[in-house]
Amino acid sequence: MPTTFHEIPRERPLTPLLDRANTPDALRRLAEAELDTLADELRQYLLYTVGQTGGHFGAGLGVIELTIALHYVFDTPDDRLVWDVGHQAYPHKILTGRRERMGSLRQKDGIAAFPRRSESEYDTFGVGHSSTSISAALGMAIAAQLQNSKRKAVAVIGDGALTAGMAFEALNHASEVNANMLVILNDNDMSISKNVGGLSNYLAKILSSRTYASMREGSKKVLSRLPGAWEIARKTEEHAKGMLVPGTLFEELGWNYIGPIDGHDLPILLATLRNMRDLDGPQFLHVVTKKGKGFAPAEVDPIGYHAITKLEPINAPAAQPLSIQKQATGPKYSSVFGQWLCDMAEADERLVGITPAMKEGSDLVAFSERYPERYFDVAIAEQHAVTLAAGMACEGAKPVVAIYSTFLQRAYDQLIHDVAVQHLDVLFAIDRAGLVGEDGPTHAGSFDLSYLRCIPGMLVMTPSDENELRRMLSTGHLYDGPAAVRYPRGSGPNAVIEPGLSPLEVGRGVVRRQGQGVALLVFGVQLREALKVGETLNATVVDMRFVKPLDEALVRELAASHGLLVSIEENSIMGGAGSAVSEFLARESLSTPMLHLGLPDYYVEHAKPAQMLAECGLDEAGIKAAVRERLTLLNG
Repeated sequence: MPTTFHEIPRERPLTPLLDRANTPDALRRLAEAELDTLADELRQYLLYTVGQTGGHFGAGLGVIELTIALHYVFDTPDDRLVWDVGHQAYPHKILTGRRERMGSLRQKDGIAAFPRRSESEYDTFGVGHSSTSISAALGMAIAAQLQNSKRKAVAVIGDGALTAGMAFEALNHASEVNANMLVILNDNDMSISKNVGGLSNYLAKILSSRTYASMREGSKKVLSRLPGAWEIARKTEEHAKGMLVPGTLFEELGWNYIGPIDGHDLPILLATLRNMRDLDGPQFLHVVTKKGKGFAPAEVDPIGYHAITKLEPINAPAAQPLSIQKQATGPKYSSVFGQWLCDMAEADERLVGITPAMKEGSDLVAFSERYPERYFDVAIAEQHAVTLAAGMACEGAKPVVAIYSTFLQRAYDQLIHDVAVQHLDVLFAIDRAGLVGEDGPTHAGSFDLSYLRCIPGMLVMTPSDENELRRMLSTGHLYDGPAAVRYPRGSGPNAVIEPGLSPLEVGRGVVRRQGQGVALLVFGVQLREALKVGETLNATVVDMRFVKPLDEALVRELAASHGLLVSIEENSIMGGAGSAVSEFLARESLSTPMLHLGLPDYYVEHAKPAQMLAECGLDEAGIKAAVRERLTLLNG
C-alpha cells in the first residue's frame, strides 16, 4: 500500500526505480514486485516537482497506481490512452519522458498543464475542458476498426466529469457501434458507491476474466436455442450484478461493467486490466481512488489541495507590509462578485445563483451558506446550467449564472436558443475573461466579446475596476433581457467600492482623460495601462464600459475630434469590441483611422499573465509602441 507523506519535500528525492522507468517501455521491463516501490517514488517525486512549480495537485496523487498499471499493461503509445480534463495527468507526464522537464511546468516555453498532442506522442488527445475523453477514445477505437488495427483505446474519466451530458452521449453511442474500448471511471470521492473491499475486488477479477466471458458466451449459444431461456438468464445475471455492484446503468447502456475496485491496489489493478484488455466490445471499469492519496494534508482537504502555489525558499525575505508596497492590490474580482451576489440576494428575493461546479472558483461559498435554497450547483454541466436558468426566468426568477468564460463556450447554443431568442432575464457573470496565465489556451477567455456581441438583445459589459464590476452586475440584474458582465481572474486596482446597488446608464462610456490627437477606447481592465500611455502621449482615454450597446454618440464625437482611434481589449481582435467600433464608423461613413489592439489570431501559450499581455502588446510599453508606430505611418 502507498506510503503516506506529511510534507512536500524541498530537496529532490532519491528515486532509483523511477530513474530506470523514464519511459513506458522501460517501465514494462521492471518486475511486477517492484511497482509498489515505484509508486512511492513517483508520488514523492510528484510532491517535489509540484512544490517547485505550483499546479494541480490532489488529482495526480490519486492516480499514481492507476497510471503505472495502465502503462504497464497497455502498449502505449500504440495503445491510445486519453485522460479527461488533464488535472490527473502529471504522473503520466513523468512516466512518458518528461520527468526532467517538470520543473518548467506551466511556465513560458515549458511543458503544459494538460496533455497536449504537440508535446508528446503519449498525449493522444489535447484536453483542458472536462468530459471529452470517452468521445475522443471512441473515435480512436472506430478508426482502429476501420484500419483493421488491434490497438486499444482507453479513456480515463473522473466522476465529476461523468456528470456532463457529452460523456453520456458517447457512452450511448459506443454500444451502438460495439466499439472495442475501455472506459475507466476514476471515482475519487466515492460519489457513486462505497462498495469497495475484498468481495468487490474478487468479483471484479472474476467478472473481467476470459474464463467468465467464455462461459457467458457459451451459455448464450446453448440457451439461445431454448425460447426465453437466454433472456431469463441475462436478467438474472444483470440483477445479481446489480445487487453487488452499482453498474446497472452502464449495463443498460450496453457496457460490460466491472468494479468498483481499489484504485490503489496495484495487484488488483494489473490483474483486472489484463483481463479487460483482451475483451471485445465496450468495457467499463470503475476504480475508487482517494484524491490527494499519500499526502496527509491533501487527503484531509482535497478541495484545498486541488492545486497549490510553488513553495517559497525557506530563507526567502518576508513580504513587505501593504503600506510600503509600491502599488496597493484590491480584492479579487470574483470576491467582488460574491459580495454583490449576497447583497443583491438580500435586496431581491427573486435572485437565484447557478454554477456548473465552480463554487469556490467563482466565490459562491458565502452565498451558498446564506441562501442555500437559492443556490444551485449543477455539477460539470454547462448546457444544463444555462437552460435551467432559462426555465427559472420563465417563472419570474432572476437567475445569475456564474461561469468561466472558457466554459460558457460549451453552452453557446443554449445561450442563444434558450435564453436570448426568448429574451429572458438571465445575468451571466463571466469570470476568467481574457488571458488566465499558466493554464494556457484551453482556459483562456479569449472570445467571449466576439461571440456575445453578435447575439441580438444581449447586453455586454466590461468593467475597468472593482467598483465598475459591482455597478455593472446591478445593471445586468435590472436589465430587461439577457445580460453579461465579463471580468478577469485576479485582483483589481483597489478602486473605492460604493456600497449600494445602483446601476449604470446603459450604453454610456466615460472620458477618463481628455487629450488630443489620439483617443484610446478601452474595453475592460487595460484602463490603467491606457491612462499611463495617455499621460505620455497626451491622448484622450475613454472607459467604454459597454460593448453592446456601443456608445455611438461618444464614438462619433471622438472620431470628429481626433486623428486616430485606438481600441484596447483583452479579447480576440477578430469580431471583438474594436470591430464593433469599426463597423459603426463604416456604417456612418466616418473615415477616422482606427487601430485595434487585443489578442492576436493565434493561441497565446501558457506563461505568467504579465508575460502573455506583453507578448500581445497589451501592457503599457506595447500600447505605447503600437500607437507611435501607427502615428508615424499616418504622418508619412
